[in-house]
Parts: sequence; C-alpha cells; structure tokens
Amino acid sequence: MRIAVLAARDSWYFADLVRAAGGAHELAAASYKSLGSWLRGGELNVTAAGAMLGDFDAILVRSMPPGSLEQVVFRMDALAQLQARGLAVVNPAKAIETAVDKYLAAARLQAAGFLVPPTIVCQTATDALEAFETLDGDVVVKPLFGGEGRGITRVSDAAVARRVFMALEQIGAVLYLQQFVPHDGVDWRLLVVGDEVFGMQRINHDDWRTNISLGARPAPLDVTVELASLARQAAAAVGATVAGVDLLPARDGRLYALEVNAVPGWRALAEVTDIDVAKRVLHLISPGHPGQPGVTAS
Repeated sequence: MRIAVLAARDSWYFADLVRAAGGAHELAAASYKSLGSWLRGGELNVTAAGAMLGDFDAILVRSMPPGSLEQVVFRMDALAQLQARGLAVVNPAKAIETAVDKYLAAARLQAAGFLVPPTIVCQTATDALEAFETLDGDVVVKPLFGGEGRGITRVSDAAVARRVFMALEQIGAVLYLQQFVPHDGVDWRLLVVGDEVFGMQRINHDDWRTNISLGARPAPLDVTVELASLARQAAAAVGATVAGVDLLPARDGRLYALEVNAVPGWRALAEVTDIDVAKRVLHLISPGHPGQPGVTAS
C-alpha cells in the first residue's frame, strides 16, 4: 500500500510507522501547510508538496497543528473530498472535527450515556463568573480546541477567575468551564484501534493534570471487558476508528469521561504495554480489514 501520513517528516510517529511498515507499505509524510487542491475540467484532486494524494491508497492523520479558521476548514474539506473519492482516511474529517471540539465531543459523550464533568460554556466574563459560582468555585478552564494539557488552568479563587475570564473574553475566546473533579492523581488512557483496545494509567501525584507531556508517568492498566466496551462506545460517539479515550476515576467512585482524542499518541503506551501500536494501526487501514467502521478503501 501507498500511505500518505499527515505528519512532520522528522516526527517520532512517522519514524515509528515507517519502522512498522518495513517493506510491506510505502509511506510518505505530508504537512498540512503543503495541502492544496485544484478543480479543472470536471476533475478534483488534493495535493501535498506536489504529490497527488488521490494516487495513494490511504491517508493517515497523525497530527493536527493549529491554524486560522480558514486553514482548518480547508484542511478538513480536503480530507473529506479524499474520503468521498473512496480513499481510506483515518480518522475521517468529521471524527477529527468532533473530537477536537471539546464542547461537541462532551455533548456526544453525554448523549452516549457517559458521565462528563459538569460543564458550562459561554462567551462573556460576566457569564463565566456566574458559571464559576454555579460550579462551586473550583473549575478547570480549557481552550475549546487543543490537547496534551496545553492552555488548561484550574481556578478556585474569585479574583483570579475574574482576571482570567476577562482576558479570555478580550481575545475572543469561548469560555469552557468544567467543575473540578477530585481525584487521586491517576487517570486511564484507553487506545482504540479498530476493534482492539489497549490501555495504561497516567499517574501524577504532584499535579492535578495527568498528561504525560506534563510530567505524568505511565503504568500498566488491566483493560477489562467493561473498559474495552466503554472505550469503543466513546470512539463511536465521535465517529473515530483510532482514538484515545481518557477516563477519570473520581474519589467518590464515579467514572468520568474527559475526552476523546482522534489523533492520539501511543509512544508511552507502546513502551508500558510492549505492544507494537504502529503495526496495529497499519494493519487496520489495510484494504479488506474487517475492523474499519465507516471507512472505505479503494
């Protein structure tokens, strides 16, 4: 297979995929910045650095860099056009759009029966201050778009909250507030690859945030039949075939769904589980693989 990977050529994940592919697949890295498209003579094609992406067998999305609204919309439109032409696109544009939007993803998870932290989304500092009080004066403020813990702030002081909310309003941000859920510095990352589910614990007793990128350490997790089922349901809620599902066991015994990542990392998980995740991902997108809900291959 010829597979275009939307990732930086020097990224660890592209190198890991090339290693896993061996001689079975031909992989080419493509950047979002190089994406273009032309419509001519009744034909449409999407290009990346001069290469026709329609000539590949599959597109694997391995990054989601920030961009302007116009850039992001065009990138998702281009992926959707490739999928409409019959290419396997993992994950599909709609899944990425849903997962990257914390409000939409939380709404989908709640509709699917998951418990999500009490959340209030608004656009003014005044409304956010009211939300702060409604949420018991201890909230986690998150950027609507973003991942790996970037831009997340816990606020439990009214004066600090006012300054944070006013600053966010001034830059035109949507104010996304979730009530802080007391926990023991541990959450669970479940990685869904088609029908398979792998998992690890992320432990950080020195910080309320449990992201590996922010200092948490990975540890093995017993992925029970129940946890695997929950992970598949969460991935399906956003329409993702490959997904990272974050679950938080609270001190009161309840299990919260925090988010679904449609461009999940697997470096720490592969190390702690000794599973060749890259090989599983490549196997998933191979033509005729049975575990590809919603994805077609040419």
